[in-house]
Amino acid sequence: MSATLYARLADMTDAPSPAPSRAAVAPTPDAGGYLTLSSRIAYRNRWLRLREDIIRRPDGSEGLYGVVERDDFAVIVAVDDNDCIAMVEQYRYPVGRRMLELPMGMWEDDPDADPAALAAGELAEETGLRALHLVEIGILFQGAGYSTQKGHVFHATGLSQGGTRREASEADMVARMVPRAEVERLIGEGGITCAVTIAALAITRARGLID
Repeated sequence: MSATLYARLADMTDAPSPAPSRAAVAPTPDAGGYLTLSSRIAYRNRWLRLREDIIRRPDGSEGLYGVVERDDFAVIVAVDDNDCIAMVEQYRYPVGRRMLELPMGMWEDDPDADPAALAAGELAEETGLRALHLVEIGILFQGAGYSTQKGHVFHATGLSQGGTRREASEADMVARMVPRAEVERLIGEGGITCAVTIAALAITRARGLID
């Protein structure tokens, strides 16, 4: 990589940047021939870290890869005895619209939390629901082309209602039980556009837990 290119990358952050290391990092067995030549954290806050890697591709060319590092999250498909699914609606600032989604979230203050505890906590926090049975049924990556974040998909049954414990950023959130047939209709008509929600429901259906 040229000194000019590295100087341009360094200008993208106020943080001081170390000189790039030319020692290639040994690839993992499934790395597909990619090598990491250097890596730095360009930006961080409470919720994410933006990592910039200089890589060598299998064909020998070099390039820059930006990676968003975020902690694991849990998404919960909670189904009651009436075949209704717990959903939440809230305003999503990045896309400028309200969205209907499954309950989900991460604990930035406890990134190593047990996924089951995280799922139970997020379900109670956002909907007030407690689940007698909570089982992890799969994982998903919501943005594997740019992010490390992994989601744990849980199926929850035996529901009982309690109080919510929403954060300030969730003050506009509305929770409701939506008939499964209506959820399917909304997905087909574009009323539900959250990729994590759609993927989690697909996993639940593939496991035979909903029709």
